[in-house]
Parts: sequence; C-alpha cells; structure tokens
Amino acid sequence: MLSSVQMAHFVATGSLRMDAVVPDEMNRQAIEVLDNGIPGVPYGTPLSEAFVDSEFVQRLVQLPEVAGAIHSLVGPEPTVDHHAVHIRKAHEGEAQNLHGDAIIDVRPDAFDVQLMYYPQDVTLEMGGTLSVPGSHLRRTNESDTGRYQNLLGQTRLVCPAGTVQFLHHGIWHGGRKNDSAIDRYMFKIRFNPTVRQVRLWNLEDLYDEDVARELSQSFPWYENATGRLEIYNRVKLWQAITGDDTFDPDYWVTRVSNRPQRVVSQRSVNPHAKKVIA
Repeated sequence: MLSSVQMAHFVATGSLRMDAVVPDEMNRQAIEVLDNGIPGVPYGTPLSEAFVDSEFVQRLVQLPEVAGAIHSLVGPEPTVDHHAVHIRKAHEGEAQNLHGDAIIDVRPDAFDVQLMYYPQDVTLEMGGTLSVPGSHLRRTNESDTGRYQNLLGQTRLVCPAGTVQFLHHGIWHGGRKNDSAIDRYMFKIRFNPTVRQVRLWNLEDLYDEDVARELSQSFPWYENATGRLEIYNRVKLWQAITGDDTFDPDYWVTRVSNRPQRVVSQRSVNPHAKKVIA
C-alpha cells in the first residue's frame, strides 16, 4: 500500500513514480511481448478478469508494489478503460503534443489512473514522457494544451528499466521524440475506480506534517494568483479521499466556504429609538 505522504504527493503533482520495481527477468521478456502486442480487453472489464490472454500483464499488475499502488489509488477491482503499447522508433523526428487524456472532467472527488511501464533504461536522448507537475486539476479538454511547447518546471522521464509511473488522468503530458538509435517502449493501462476512493491506502502517517507540506507545494509554471486555485483544488480532493472536510492547513478552503448558520436577533442601531426592534 502507498503511504499518506505518497498519496499527498500524487494529489499535489498528479503523478507517482516507482523506479525499477519490475524485475530484470520481466524487463528482458517485455520487448518481445510488446512487439507481439497485448490482446484487447473490452472497456469496463474488471481487472481480475482482464488480460486472461497475457500472462505477462497479469504478472505486472500483481507485483506487490504495483498492486499496492493500484489498490491505494483506485481501490479493489478497478475496471480497465483501455490499454496501449507505445513504441517510439529510433531517430523518430516527431513529438506528441501536450495533452490530457480526457474531455473536460468535472468530477471533484474521483479520478482515473494511468499506469505507464518502461521496460528499458530511458535516457534523455530517447525522449521519454514529458509531463507538467500540478497540471492535473486544471480543467482542459484533451489537446487544448497542444499549442504550448514548453512550460517552466515540466519534467522528462529519465529512468531505469522496470520503472512504473502512475498518472492522474488529467495531467498534461506527451511523448517526446526519440533522438537515439534505440526504439523506446512503453505500455500503459488506464484504470477506472468502482468504489469510492476514500482511505484506500496505508493510513498510519495520515497526520504526518509531510502530508501538508506535499499538498502546499507550488510549481514554477503557476500564475501568481490563479496558481492558488490549484492548491485549493488539491485540498478539496484530499478532503474527499480522506473523508475529512476539516483538513485545511492554510485555510484556502475555509475562507471561501465560510457560511455561518447561526442567526442573531437584530436590534435598532438608533440610540434614540423609543422602541427596540427584535
């Protein structure tokens, strides 16, 4: 299971990276498996029933670290939205536009998760997946962000073989061009939750001070004012997934949701009035 600090990192950044969690033996096997393709899975198939024709993928999602992260993020028995094998050919001269993987998604308390598996060492020359930390809660529509070329603070995934990355479905990302002499492989699965995503992880550190520290971080591409809305949005998401609507370290939510219900009697403010109005 993930810790609360790891979950807070995901809520703040929109991603969680787990380096080299897939064994070398599987990584060596993966290229041939991905070259041959992964059999299709109908939309909405429960994970336990999906990939019955791919022993490799079953092993991948059942690895303890991977299975624990899936459960922590989307709960037991999520369904498979879709999966895909992405191969960037050597010296491929085109990059993918920056995009999110959904139409405008207004869910305030639920999210889908994408697993991305990299069976090789990924170098900067090989391109890697670009993503923009903290972009996942800003409502955009698929490729509306495609006109942006570079954003301050964006990251390019450079990682060892066997790395698995989990992305919030709304994060802005795109595959970079491969300038190396080696084909680059990546396999992804998008999961849809089937339960409320409330307290699904290891809660031992729920009130650790690092949780608030993760949730309060900012990113260099944020605007000075509008960027504060990103912190507000992630606090609201944290309240939803913890079931604790009192969590608000810097009072971002409290200030704009304060609606006192206590009613007091009104009295005349005229000190010369003969009659007190109650």
